[in-house]
Amino acid sequence: MKTNAFTRRSASRRGAIGKGCLIALVAAGALALGLVMVLVGGYNSLVGTQEDARQKWAQVENQYKRRYELVPNLVETVKGAANFEQTTIQQVTEARASVGRVQLPAELPTDQAQLDAFIKAQAQLGGALSRLLVVAEQYPQLKATENFRTLQDQLEGTENRIAVAREDYTRAVASYNKAVRSFPKNLIAGPFNFTPLPQFTAPAEEQAVPKVDFGAK
Repeated sequence: MKTNAFTRRSASRRGAIGKGCLIALVAAGALALGLVMVLVGGYNSLVGTQEDARQKWAQVENQYKRRYELVPNLVETVKGAANFEQTTIQQVTEARASVGRVQLPAELPTDQAQLDAFIKAQAQLGGALSRLLVVAEQYPQLKATENFRTLQDQLEGTENRIAVAREDYTRAVASYNKAVRSFPKNLIAGPFNFTPLPQFTAPAEEQAVPKVDFGAK
């Protein structure tokens, strides 16, 4: 009888141990699954915010490129005005050349110094264009031409789109950089090479989109 009782107690203990092991395994599995889900969710979130920044930067580049491509036509148009200030034309031409010399990565800027150089060159071009249009106000015959008026409209629209695109990019980068630095996503960012992106840090006078005053039409 004692042997039977001992056997039953041993079996009971083994059952309890087996049940405890099963519960522990289930708990460990659930914990591991939860961790995997957190990691996957964090990774996908970082990918999403990075892609948003990439798309916003593409819009910034597109608008700057549009302005860049308008310059030659504008220069040729103002050259047609008698006695137009050659110094002003030269400043625009040189500023455009400076923009063309600045090289950035194909998808996103990754170096703060490179981005600062890019923005500085763009600001100089914008300022030169603004001065050229101010000078153009002194040439009624130039302002009366259809081609010049069309270029004015295109530049005005482009400057507005540049301002919007830059603001959108700034917000997208701020959101991405916050995600990269925040726990627990920062645990994923390093191993998967999600690094903070540079922001616009040029002086205020260079960050401001030059105001284009087209005067009365």
